[in-house]
Amino acid sequence: MARDDVAGQGPAWTDPTCPVARAVDVVGDRWSLLIIRDAMDGARSFTDFQQRTGIARNILTDRLRKLTAHGLITRVEAPSGKRRVYALTAAGKDLFPVIVTLRQWGERHAFEAGETHSILVDEHGTVVPRVVPATADGWPLTGDTTAVRKRT
Repeated sequence: MARDDVAGQGPAWTDPTCPVARAVDVVGDRWSLLIIRDAMDGARSFTDFQQRTGIARNILTDRLRKLTAHGLITRVEAPSGKRRVYALTAAGKDLFPVIVTLRQWGERHAFEAGETHSILVDEHGTVVPRVVPATADGWPLTGDTTAVRKRT
């Protein structure tokens, strides 16, 4: 994680000019991604997150605090009005393609052939197609067909 604000200087990033490094500083640990995943799947309360992930209470408290501080989740009034619950912000919802891509990578590479795992389906029950980055013309992009350019 990016370290908290140090003497009013803001967060200390792993690599201040790299968007991937900054993203990993914010959500790159196991628990943060699982919390985001579960929030996308309807988890709202501290208890929801703890039961779904099995995370220790102190670690969950820390990760929820950090995700809130980075603007990925927010505390909102529960429909009952008796307590506050967590909800994804627009920035948190923007992680959906990341979660889908990570899930699909896991389906292809983290299970033995024939091993049972969950699947992601759309509102009609159809398996979500593989997410592939593409050019504006629809051609697939890979690490071999792209390059990082430093901005000056």
